[in-house]
Amino acid sequence: MAASRWKRVQTLARILGGHQVAPDTETPHVTLFDDPQRTLRRYGTTEQVAAARASGRPPILLVPPLAVPARCYDLGPGQSAVEHLLAAGRIPYVVDFGDVGQAHRQVGFETYFDDIVPQAIDRVLADYSADELDVAAWSLGGTVSLLMLAAHPDLPVRSLTAIGTPLDYDAVTPYPLVKRVMRPVGGAPITGALKVMGGIPAPLVRIAYRALAADRELKKPLYIMRNADDHEALARMQVIDRFQNAMPGYAGKVSLQMWENFVFRDELASGVVDFDGRVVDLTTIRKPIQLFGSHRDAIASWEAAHHGVELLGRSTEVHFQTVETSHLGLIAGDAAAEQTWPRVEEFLDDLDTREVLQRK
Repeated sequence: MAASRWKRVQTLARILGGHQVAPDTETPHVTLFDDPQRTLRRYGTTEQVAAARASGRPPILLVPPLAVPARCYDLGPGQSAVEHLLAAGRIPYVVDFGDVGQAHRQVGFETYFDDIVPQAIDRVLADYSADELDVAAWSLGGTVSLLMLAAHPDLPVRSLTAIGTPLDYDAVTPYPLVKRVMRPVGGAPITGALKVMGGIPAPLVRIAYRALAADRELKKPLYIMRNADDHEALARMQVIDRFQNAMPGYAGKVSLQMWENFVFRDELASGVVDFDGRVVDLTTIRKPIQLFGSHRDAIASWEAAHHGVELLGRSTEVHFQTVETSHLGLIAGDAAAEQTWPRVEEFLDDLDTREVLQRK
């Protein structure tokens, strides 16, 4: 018994000291465009791409959140969205927004929904030789994608899946309290601080994310010791640690828009967002939409995600799925593998079937 306890303590010390129990493995992919803030990768082997093209399935573009590594869709074996999509016979592409810093102070949401993501769509369609594609996005990636569809209704996007995307910030703790405190001064202290910092630096983003997962962080030493002999469990834990440690920051203008438009004025909830005269109305979207939410999500509450059902009610169809897991768990991990991505595939399969019937 004493020997077993000593082994667990040794394992804890080694891991806390930086030892990696498994290599960082990526799903095979090709980098099609390696541009700062707009890198585009295509996943899958040559054979998988050829088979998907022959089947008539359109490609799918995965849009990551801002201030989150694009590796969120390919964390590692068994925790990879692109793995699931490839297994279902679909070819995923991922646009990577890269790191941001002081040089990106003037980068706002418009840069993403007017330029970067539409350009990625054009590049995917040219590479795949397709007329349309599907978009799937997590968290703020869903926000960018919805703004894009509203601002550019003629884009060749067949459908959008938004996973864990908050669409009513008054339904997300602690924003209502922050608003009440800031209302007498019009939110000026936070606006001023964001302007001085030129955004939200990466270290603060990483600290905030870990704070939201404080329970996991506090339990980590005990988890390591309990799983000292479970190589797979420790590897999965370290995949999440690497993901957290790689988080970039928020650009200056983006962080201001998140505070002023999304939090303080809660414009997303009404659907009409005014970016200094650039008005985008989400209620005009007419594409098929699928939304996901979780009651266990500490970043985008179930209520905030479910608000999209009402907000996007004029779309041709809106589906809402509940998967009870963490924010990251919605796209990576057991719940994602068993519920999220199979439901995404069912949604896309149904669209495929309807298109085939329409052509007959």
